[in-house]
Amino acid sequence: MAVMTGTQPSKLTHLRQDGTAQMVDVSEKAVTTREATASGVVHTTAEVMVLLGAGELPKGDALAVARVAGIMAAKKTPELIPLCHPLPISKVTVDFELGTTTVGIFATVKTRGVTGVEMEALTAVSVAALSVYDMLKAVDKHAVISDISVLAKSGGKRGDWSMASSAGAEDGEASK
Repeated sequence: MAVMTGTQPSKLTHLRQDGTAQMVDVSEKAVTTREATASGVVHTTAEVMVLLGAGELPKGDALAVARVAGIMAAKKTPELIPLCHPLPISKVTVDFELGTTTVGIFATVKTRGVTGVEMEALTAVSVAALSVYDMLKAVDKHAVISDISVLAKSGGKRGDWSMASSAGAEDGEASK
């Protein structure tokens, strides 16, 4: 099976010849230091952001809860995403950037292994965002989670990649 990326076909690595799913064999890949950073946004109101910043939400310190939830989620990624490999994660950070009506969430995951940690970074951001939402919903049932994406990755055969370096590239041209 092949899929077109640009003008060149590429093999779908997670499908066998008969079209059924498989976990990719990474046993021959080189062990390298790999890192990925992902981000996401929770949108709320300015009034809720004041409460959040002061640590005065009815459920308590939303950012502390979300940070721990994101770290725990990164470690559980292969239990949540069926074809992800379990990895020896060496570091996870979850950070927040408070705007007037937004909470920016940033997760960075690092390992020394044979496959990347993009899914772990995305999972950390997703669960941290869900935790922020859970902590806010008592005062804002209309909060929205958006823009979850990989910002950058490093290590491995394909080398480094960042959203910034691929900005303006046509679909399928940016290396992943």
